[in-house]
Amino acid sequence: MIEIHGLTKSFGPKHVLRGIDLSVVRGESLVVIGGSGTGKSVLLKCILGLNAPDGGSIVIDGKPATGHAGASEREEFLSKFGMLFQGAALFDSLTVWQNVAFRLLRGANRKPRAEARAIALEKLKRVGLGPDVADLYPAELSGGMQKRVGLARAIAADPQVIFFDEPTTGLDPIMAGVINELIRSIVTEMGATAITITHDMTSVRAIADKVAMLHDGVLRWQGPVAEIDTTDDPYIQQFIHGRAEGPIEALR
Repeated sequence: MIEIHGLTKSFGPKHVLRGIDLSVVRGESLVVIGGSGTGKSVLLKCILGLNAPDGGSIVIDGKPATGHAGASEREEFLSKFGMLFQGAALFDSLTVWQNVAFRLLRGANRKPRAEARAIALEKLKRVGLGPDVADLYPAELSGGMQKRVGLARAIAADPQVIFFDEPTTGLDPIMAGVINELIRSIVTEMGATAITITHDMTSVRAIADKVAMLHDGVLRWQGPVAEIDTTDDPYIQQFIHGRAEGPIEALR
């Protein structure tokens, strides 16, 4: 579903991605781990076309991810994707159902308002929220409920690819577990291809089929999630055990 070869991206003298080769099979859940500033978010932005790569290629479902000539072509490309942003990133001025239906109410393929609301209520139900929250505003919800609304928005248009950016940040362990279970079950149910960015090793083990570790703009390790505890790779071992000593230099 996603093929990346030789991807590079720099911002001035800062080389953020330095030759990334990565393949994500259709229906697979990939989790990208690594410290802050290692290029994880830039990788997602390059796939979406929010950052233009300096070099290399990105192919989504057999088609190049860059070089879209017009707005309609760009819109068609982005329609393949859904995203759960860090902190949910809901629109404060819109009600819950309007947040969920945001994409459905816009663009060339927008749906009638009543139909969009019906779909929003269906997706809210899928993440465990009832119709009683539909007309509330994000400020009236708890952090866990906001994250669920963000997840409902990510799946509202039945995307082929879903990105999850730090999906459990700021949540207590119980709610984090609930969100992890929802992500796993929804991705499996939809047959979607998923890429998740996280520092949370509990999330890694709950969500991932495959894990890739980015450090200093390079993929240091990738493999099945079952192998992260048994690999002797020093980068992986230092990261998953949170050790101060190792090849990853901790800021002091």
